[in-house]
Amino acid sequence: MRKLGTLVTSLGLLALGAAFPSTAQAAPQQGYYCDQTWSQTGRDGYVRAWSGFDCTGTLLGAAYDNDLSWGDQGGAFQNRDAYEVKSVMNNGYVGGRDVVAFYEIHNSGASYVCLSPYELYADDITDNHFTSGAPVNHIAFHRWMTAADCAGNSWLT
Repeated sequence: MRKLGTLVTSLGLLALGAAFPSTAQAAPQQGYYCDQTWSQTGRDGYVRAWSGFDCTGTLLGAAYDNDLSWGDQGGAFQNRDAYEVKSVMNNGYVGGRDVVAFYEIHNSGASYVCLSPYELYADDITDNHFTSGAPVNHIAFHRWMTAADCAGNSWLT
């Protein structure tokens, strides 16, 4: 008798679901907005950064060259950009200096993470670590380099 009650209840809930379909939509999968941005920008030679995860929020800047201080008043990245960044994209041309290295400390090459042109983007930099072991929760500066310049444990994902 108990099984019959459970069956009737289950069938009733199924009928309600069919009568009142949900209007909620599934959230886009991780990387969705970065993929959309990549399809619009492609390989144009720039590195880009956003204040939100998955290439959302404010576009903090786009730089064709190195920017040796993300916290100064000059260059593509300025003021608080160093501490607001959550996602980055490598739209650099393939060949030569096509990897972007993001550094932890100003005027130091000691601790960094690299973004390959084949990885395209990191939709959440905060789930990575600099070569020093510190979490990537800011970027002091960036420069273009070759893959051979990057340590094995330095790759952003």
